[in-house]
Amino acid sequence: MSTLAAGFADDVRTYAAAGLDGIGVWELKLGDGPDNDAVALLRESGLGSATAVPAVPSILPLPLLAGPADPRERIDAILRSLHRLAAFEPAAVLCFTGPGDRATAIRGLREVVAEAEKLDLRIALEPFQAEGTESWSILNTLGDAAEVVEEIGSPALGIQFDVWHLWNTPELFEEIERHAPLIAGVHVNDWREPTRGWADRVLPGDGVAGVPAILGALDSAGWDGFYDIEVFSDNGTFGVAYPDSLWDVDAATLVDRGRRQFLECWEERRVAA
Repeated sequence: MSTLAAGFADDVRTYAAAGLDGIGVWELKLGDGPDNDAVALLRESGLGSATAVPAVPSILPLPLLAGPADPRERIDAILRSLHRLAAFEPAAVLCFTGPGDRATAIRGLREVVAEAEKLDLRIALEPFQAEGTESWSILNTLGDAAEVVEEIGSPALGIQFDVWHLWNTPELFEEIERHAPLIAGVHVNDWREPTRGWADRVLPGDGVAGVPAILGALDSAGWDGFYDIEVFSDNGTFGVAYPDSLWDVDAATLVDRGRRQFLECWEERRVAA
């Protein structure tokens, strides 16, 4: 998603050439299919498959994104996406609850998780940043998500950790240590200060989220999966054209910058006292 303007094939080639280890497969990049060529290209590239994101990413409708208003239609869309994305063998498939009725969200999530079990997939339930959560989710901490994982009780359900969403959580480092075994994927980015909206994120090290400390805590807690750079930086796609949008930067340039800055944060990583 960080290289929004590029197509999936270009992404695969650019990321592989930059020396990355993997790519998060976003269904919106795949077009109408079929996906045979895309799957073959990914396998030939040597890139791993990080957290995948379905075209409809939540059980309940999202006020700020287009999509069906009926939860039943949304669940059916997610189920179809699971079958499509399974061919890419992702580490997990992301899912939001969406905002609204908890019981409806949990029922839908149970259905999605049951289908994931059949496909040998893992669902990564993502909490949303407390500032603005009313438009996205009923969950905004690792602890909130862990309660849902425990309630559903399936090994096919884990948590998507996202720096932008969780960096300002009270007692974040204690929550990382407590819930680390449930983490199914990690998105890395940074909080721009002042931030101008939900699609105004920056590369690791360019914001105030304290990325090195968070990486240190995840590493210390035993996370050894992908660290997937995910940057939303609106250029008008979602209604606000920021003049310094990272989505307007050449994809290869942005990927090189993101990799370098992540590695700098990684070298500085430390566990918070």
